[in-house]
Amino acid sequence: MIWGLKMTAAALPLALAACADTGLVQKASAPRAGYSLVSSGTQQATGAVGVWAQSAAEVAANETKARALVHGKTIGPDTAVQVALMNNRGLQAAYGDLGLSAADLWEVARGPVPTFGVTISGIGEVGLARSLEASVTGAILEAATAKPRRNIAETRFRQAQFAALGSTIALATETRQAWVDTVAAFEAAALIGRAQDTADAASELAVELGRTGAMSRSDQAREHAFTAELAAERADAKLEAQLAKEKLTRLMGLWGADIDYYVPNQLPGLPGRRPGRSDVERLTLEHRTDLAIGRLELEAVAQEYRLSGQTRMLSDVSIVAGATAERSGSPSSRTTEVSPVLEVTFEIPIYDTGSLIARRGEIEYMRAANDLAQKAVNARSEARSAHAAVTGKYNVAKHWRDAVLPLRRIIDEDALRSYNGMLISTFDLITDAREGLEAQLSTAEAKADYWRAEADMTAAIWGGSNGGSRE
Repeated sequence: MIWGLKMTAAALPLALAACADTGLVQKASAPRAGYSLVSSGTQQATGAVGVWAQSAAEVAANETKARALVHGKTIGPDTAVQVALMNNRGLQAAYGDLGLSAADLWEVARGPVPTFGVTISGIGEVGLARSLEASVTGAILEAATAKPRRNIAETRFRQAQFAALGSTIALATETRQAWVDTVAAFEAAALIGRAQDTADAASELAVELGRTGAMSRSDQAREHAFTAELAAERADAKLEAQLAKEKLTRLMGLWGADIDYYVPNQLPGLPGRRPGRSDVERLTLEHRTDLAIGRLELEAVAQEYRLSGQTRMLSDVSIVAGATAERSGSPSSRTTEVSPVLEVTFEIPIYDTGSLIARRGEIEYMRAANDLAQKAVNARSEARSAHAAVTGKYNVAKHWRDAVLPLRRIIDEDALRSYNGMLISTFDLITDAREGLEAQLSTAEAKADYWRAEADMTAAIWGGSNGGSRE
């Protein structure tokens, strides 16, 4: 008996070593394991190139590149996003989670460490036999479960990849929006500044007219009040611009002398084409990182509880509504076009839960399935909202630009001619100037809202917009 156990135990190191998955070990042990998916997804979603720095030298190189891109220059939104992706330390910390997940996969892929040791817990041959039997049994169980544990670790690793991609896109979206906010704030401050110059001249004129008795004290006070109010608004606009730029600086990971950069004086004009995408729901269901993570969570739960094969597919709407009818199809057949609206289904695999060891596994799986279904429904809604926002904001900004501003220009030009002809008072001219300023500010803000909506569209399609960004 003891001799047989000794022979079995001696063969264990060879058996355990055979459990290692060489291909998976090579994949998980790569310096930037899993980052190719993050890199390609980042470029597709944002147009920028993601960077994962893993040494002090690489960090220093990224800082040098970032400095070259921004120092003393006027930067656009694409440059701001690129600098953030290479220089934001919070994002680099998020990539650390991907590296740790790769290390976990590497450990599991190597299999049990082939070691052999005997602990005598009894006296004589009986104690030795029990100790050897326990060692052999434990090692056999570890070897027998190696493949399921590898599958689960690989699924968690794939989830970590999509989580890293979500964090990257979230940072890119927030940086682009911060750039829009910064430029919009400087544009507003400039508009108020120009109006204040006109008001200052009118205020000085009012003082002169007051000395000659041509203007009463109350009329002078009204014009001085307008000038004073503009000065307060201008100071507030300058502060808002400063704070917006500071947030942009923080997202780009800049400090010290590197913060010496500029943004344009005004936002780009509206594009000539009408924005929006009719296939936004389909793109969202295909690309959303949170949905990809949710699908993988279902795989992980099924693997953990040894669920049997896929038996049917239910759409996200069916699961949320509590429907029990089966839906035929496969993950590749997701869309059905019904003119003029594109109907898109997000299908969730349902596994046979009848052979579960415990009720807990069934509940855990259905919890994850319902959670994924609700995320898909929410993603659809967010996509439709983003589409409605970008088209609606475009229409509003275009209306301000093409309808309201031209009318205000006519009013301002006529008011100036009437003032020069002494047909209206200075006070009337100032009133028209204030209304003209409000129209200009509203036009600029509407344009900024459109560009923010454009950034939100990317977030809606790719995900990572809620709490995924890191400063």
